[in-house]
Amino acid sequence: MEEQKEISETGTKGIGAKRENEGVLKTVADFVSTFVVTIVVIIAILLVILAAIVVAYISGSEKRALINDIKDICEQHEITYENEDLSFIKDEGEDDYSDEDKETIEYLKELKPDFIIVVAYGQILTKEVLDIPTYGCINLHASLLPMYRGAAPLNWVIVNGEKKSGNTTMLMDVGLDTGDMLLKDEIDITEDMTAGELHDILMDRGANLLVDTIDGLQKGTITPIKQEGETCYAKMLNKEIAKIDWNYSSREVHNLIRGLNPWPIAHTSYQGQTMKIYESSYLNEDSNKEAGTVLSVDKTGMKISCGNGILLVKKVQFPNGKPLTIEQYINGNSIEEGIKLI
Repeated sequence: MEEQKEISETGTKGIGAKRENEGVLKTVADFVSTFVVTIVVIIAILLVILAAIVVAYISGSEKRALINDIKDICEQHEITYENEDLSFIKDEGEDDYSDEDKETIEYLKELKPDFIIVVAYGQILTKEVLDIPTYGCINLHASLLPMYRGAAPLNWVIVNGEKKSGNTTMLMDVGLDTGDMLLKDEIDITEDMTAGELHDILMDRGANLLVDTIDGLQKGTITPIKQEGETCYAKMLNKEIAKIDWNYSSREVHNLIRGLNPWPIAHTSYQGQTMKIYESSYLNEDSNKEAGTVLSVDKTGMKISCGNGILLVKKVQFPNGKPLTIEQYINGNSIEEGIKLI
């Protein structure tokens, strides 16, 4: 029996996973260059079958570039490309689909896809949609399931100081990231890796994992595995949880800072001004000063006392300014030692 536990907000605040109302068109080989929603319908396996139909959903300012990328990849692999603006998700509590959604579902059924591929979609597909493809709906999730289900796994693994992360492909069901697991790809998380850097690594590796998953399912070489054992939920992040509590250890504050980079960026208050912190490291040093006190400032960074240990802040941003290293900032500005950050 799974033990479901919600990740604590202690020393953690998170990245807001931007939800799009429409999806993002993407092929399997290209994958998540924006980590936005992607639904790809493939009627044949890349590099194995000559013809396929890719159907996906996209919105936002990057639509034109994404569509061009998808078209190029489809041409390279002799895949038939088709673009439609489709919506087939019922809002929670609705008893029935809208007329437009019904037409969309019928359209998908007419395509008779082998697969529907979903990446960072942020919504749960209905059973009617899940039952459409021959081999099933496949989701690429950016964590080592069953740990870190939910909207913001990339951020919470770093905020919580995990040493490893990765991608998991799974067969989708009506639950939230609860379907049977197919393949996993594990990587190490370094001490200074940010959520943005982890995203980029998993984005590239995820494309290959999806291709391997589709190929394996088509050949019958993958055995789905039930999700069992300990699990946790990586809830969606917001700006409110980005406020730094200096009573935590320097390591915990450091993890918070890198886990919230590139959004929403951990912050504190310096003499009434919001100071965003982009980069830091924790030091094996102690201080008898109150947590949050600015101990020293030089070109190497700004030392801040924490509940346990000292944090070296290396890059900051003040209102109406751009992110600067401490060396750059103090070249024309000053940060007073002894001030308590709140």
